[in-house]
Order: sequence, then structure tokens, then C-alpha cells
Amino acid sequence: MSGLDDVIAAETTLSEVDGLNGRLVICGHRLDELAGEVSYEGVLALLYADLLVEDENAIRTQLGAARLRAFEQIAHLDDDLLALSITEGLRALMARLPDGEDPSTALLLTAAPAVFVPALIRRKAGQDTIVPDPKRSHAADMLAMLTGTAPHAAAVDALDTYLVTVSDHGLNASTFAARVVASTRAGYTSAVLAALGALKGPLHGGAPGPVLDMLDAVGTPENAKPFLSAELARGERLMGFGHRIYRVRDPRADALKAALQHLGAAGGMNADRLALAEAVEHEALSLLHIAKPNRKLETNVEFFTALLLEALGFPRDAFTGVFATGRVGGWIAHAHEQVAKGRLIRPQSRYIGKAA
Repeated sequence: MSGLDDVIAAETTLSEVDGLNGRLVICGHRLDELAGEVSYEGVLALLYADLLVEDENAIRTQLGAARLRAFEQIAHLDDDLLALSITEGLRALMARLPDGEDPSTALLLTAAPAVFVPALIRRKAGQDTIVPDPKRSHAADMLAMLTGTAPHAAAVDALDTYLVTVSDHGLNASTFAARVVASTRAGYTSAVLAALGALKGPLHGGAPGPVLDMLDAVGTPENAKPFLSAELARGERLMGFGHRIYRVRDPRADALKAALQHLGAAGGMNADRLALAEAVEHEALSLLHIAKPNRKLETNVEFFTALLLEALGFPRDAFTGVFATGRVGGWIAHAHEQVAKGRLIRPQSRYIGKAA
């Protein structure tokens, strides 16, 4: 039973991934009702309804205060930690946070990646870290801590859309890891650390960066078809296309493409880069339809994630950390749900070794 395909491991009220119809539902709301319409704090109010019982404005205030608490850990950014990758550095800093199953721990864990990722980026570049501003929204403060300047509204909206879009997505590898650890009553911090370990893998959260490598290699819209054709002829995978669950277009791709277009219209996206991406997407879908007619290989979330985070100024090696900044909400919500309604997760295995 490789990969546990089609095995039901949990009952949840948090999200539904309908791969056949290309639908993602979060707490009873379709993604297209949330992305671009609701802030990250707003989606947290949905995900944390049984944990915090707070509205969007209260969560915004509490999350701002939690970012200041998280910033206290930046004093531990020594040379050894800075020598790690951003994902590994994030994991090390998160491991310093107290463990527990209380709302205060949940808020601190939710706030921390938005503080730690910009701090790691800046310190690795030899720049000073920026103290959080609790009066800003979560997305706005993360961008301000990254750039050191007040972000434009279009950039804040784009990052907010991204954080909402990736906030939860069923029992993906990292969320399942979080639920397994939470089922042992180890605490939310332990669950999040397990999820980060899973997210680090290139088959999960480490995938968006290579999309930009592919775009760089293509170079111009005119070169898209010959380059992609050659890649397929060599048996290479086209990054940003196809998904384990979705048999039609990934709805998250549409949400992020719309965010990119809005960002571009506001002058926050390089027009040539966007034109190149659109040409690559068009040619890739056409070529994949011909080369693999029996498989539904559509644009997935990774393709436009890479472009959006690049446009917002995040370096490629930070993409997994930014993903964690959004997905941590889902991890904690699932951990809480597992503790409240589940039991210790202990599946069976079938022995296929030599008989004793």
C-alpha cells in the first residue's frame, strides 16, 4: 500500500481537497471565496475557531504581540545557525519555542515563521534585522521585516493571498506528520517541528525554486517551445505541472495567477518575467497534452508560487520557509483537532521479510 493512497486517516472539518473537480474547501469556504478576499488573520479565525474563539481583529492584535515575543529569539542567531539553510535555520529557531497545547503557544508558533524567515534572510546577507511592528497585518509586517521599508498595498495583498492559499490542504505529508506527533500529546511545537521536517523534502515544500531555474533556462518566450520539447524528449519533468491529487487544474494556481496579475498591474511585477511565465505555461500545457495524452498534467501551485515570491523579493532558498509561514496555521489547526477529537495514530504494517 505504497503512499497510503485512498486510505482515510482522519475526519476533519478543516479542509477538503477534491482532486477530481479541482476544488479546495477551507472550513466550508471555497478557495476562490477566500483568496484575495480574506486576510491571513481572517482564515486563521476560521481554522482556529475551536482553539481561540476570536474574530479576525482580535487575532490580528494577538498575532502582532506574538511576533514581538518571537523576535526575542533572534538574539540566538549565531554563526553556526546562520551557516544552515534558511529552512534548517527556521527549524532550529522554532525548536527554541516553548511546547504546549494552549492558545498562547499556538499564537507564538503561528507568528514565529513570519519573523524568523526575514531575519535569517537579512542576517545571511549581512544586514540588520528589523523589529516587528505589532500594528501591521501579518503579511505587511513580514514584508517590512524583509525589506526594511513600508510595503506597497499591492505587495501586501499578494502575500496575503499566498498565505491564505497555502494555509491548509488536507492530509499532505507535513500536515499528516503534525497530526501523528500531536496524537502522542507531545505538544504543538513538537508537531510543527515534525511538519517542518517533512516540508523540507524536495517532493513537498522544496519544489517551487526549480520553477525559476526552468524559466531562467528558457530565457525568452520564443524559446519556450524548443526548450520544453527538448526537456520532454530527455524524459525530464516540467516543474510546476502535475499534482499527486488534482486530476484537473490546481485551484491554488488560479488564485496565485490572479494575485500576480494584480501585482503586475500595480507595477510590482516585472512585465517581461510575467510574459515569459505565461508563454512557458501555454507551451508546457500544449506539449504535455500531446506527449502524455492519458495523464491530466495541469499547472500546479508551485508554478505561480515561485513567480509571486520572487516578485515580492524573497530569495529562492527561502521559498520553503515562506510556505511554512502560511501552512503553520493548518498544521496547528490539525494538531488541535487531533488532540481534541482523535486518538494515538498507530497504523499496522504487513511483514514481507523472511519467515523466522
